[in-house]
Amino acid sequence: MTASMMGIQRYQAHAWKGRDMARWKNWAGNQVANPISIQAPHSIEDLSRLVAEAASRGEKVKAVGSGHSFTSAAATDGRMLRLDKLTGISHVDRGNNRVTVRAGTRLSDLNSLLHAEGLAMANLGDIAYQTVAGAISTSTHGTGKALTGLAGQVTAMTLVAGDGRIVECSSTVNADVFDVGRVSVGALGVIAEYTLQVVPAFRLHAMEQPMRLDDVLENIHELAAEHDHFEFFWIPHTKWALTKRNNRTNDDLAPLPIVKGWVEKTFMENYAFGALCRLGRMRPSLIPRLATALPSSGSREYIDQSYKIFASPRIVRFYEMEHALPVEHVAPALRDIRSMIERKGYLLNFPVEVRFTKGDDVALSTAYGRDSAYIAVHVYKGMEYQPFFRDVEDILRGYNARPHWGKLHYREAQELSTLYPRWNDFIALRDKLDPQRTFANAYTDSVFGK
Repeated sequence: MTASMMGIQRYQAHAWKGRDMARWKNWAGNQVANPISIQAPHSIEDLSRLVAEAASRGEKVKAVGSGHSFTSAAATDGRMLRLDKLTGISHVDRGNNRVTVRAGTRLSDLNSLLHAEGLAMANLGDIAYQTVAGAISTSTHGTGKALTGLAGQVTAMTLVAGDGRIVECSSTVNADVFDVGRVSVGALGVIAEYTLQVVPAFRLHAMEQPMRLDDVLENIHELAAEHDHFEFFWIPHTKWALTKRNNRTNDDLAPLPIVKGWVEKTFMENYAFGALCRLGRMRPSLIPRLATALPSSGSREYIDQSYKIFASPRIVRFYEMEHALPVEHVAPALRDIRSMIERKGYLLNFPVEVRFTKGDDVALSTAYGRDSAYIAVHVYKGMEYQPFFRDVEDILRGYNARPHWGKLHYREAQELSTLYPRWNDFIALRDKLDPQRTFANAYTDSVFGK
């Protein structure tokens, strides 16, 4: 196993005399880096200058957004570039429902900016803290059997290559870069801007209710097909799954009342759940009993703007692994995971999440060439996760599953290359855009080779 796949990673910076070392860690706290500097470019030209300067000195460069990746994809002992000043929408093309957005914009902010323009993302994940570049570059997806992940919504992008060159690309300009590079895991360059295909703002009718897991698995393909956005969370040590069915509607807004919404979505799903997790961490033997405290009866329905329903507050911190597999394998794979948990006696205080997307044509998208289901497993921060994650990954290997690029996994380049039909095209593009590996780190060395 390489260093990049370990739980807590530490990168020792060059010991420059008289210079204090910067320090960075990710949201989950399992990745730590000591770059020689942390800089925040304020324009594409400034970004280009900083990359060119670093490359001329033989220094490594990594861009970082909100640090929501669980892997060491953004860690470096070279220069770290924060994209906090490259934010906001720079252009709106109303005729084609397209917007150009700077790469450091957080999805939560983009949602508000789009809504003010009467627009919305067609699909989103359930966490909106990520930056646009971080989410797209790691193949973040959301759920919806007829919808692609975020990379499938990109129509153009601008990146800074390994020598500082500014490269604009689309289906007609530098088409090879656009075709292969929409999911890049930070290995091709620093993304500066994306142009995204968006849709008119819309409302969702949310229906959230528990079902027995066996009933969900028996009807899983019908449930995914019948709803615009379907997902569920199985609660280990119980027979229950919490289902979420979100469908587009023209009905009037009927959001959860403010107090009720705060109690159910913020207090119960974060503060109360976090208290159960902390108790389970202190007394693991209590976890199966604590799991029954999560709702197994009762439902709720409400109507709100799409982005307010797609994403929810996430205060409780955790470690996560997720794999995408051909959609037809999702039920047997989840049954295998359930059996393994029971057989090995794992004590888990976080739900297992299952979502769906349409296949796409993005070379390193986890849904490339196939309609996909996603199985995500989580472990509360501070608890051991590696044995459980490895056992889940071993099961999913048997279903031709691809790991999420921004979430923990134990796959390396030789194995990953067999999962992506256009792998060699990506490596060739990397050689073209970053031949001296300015953007390399331990993680890219592991998953793409040196």
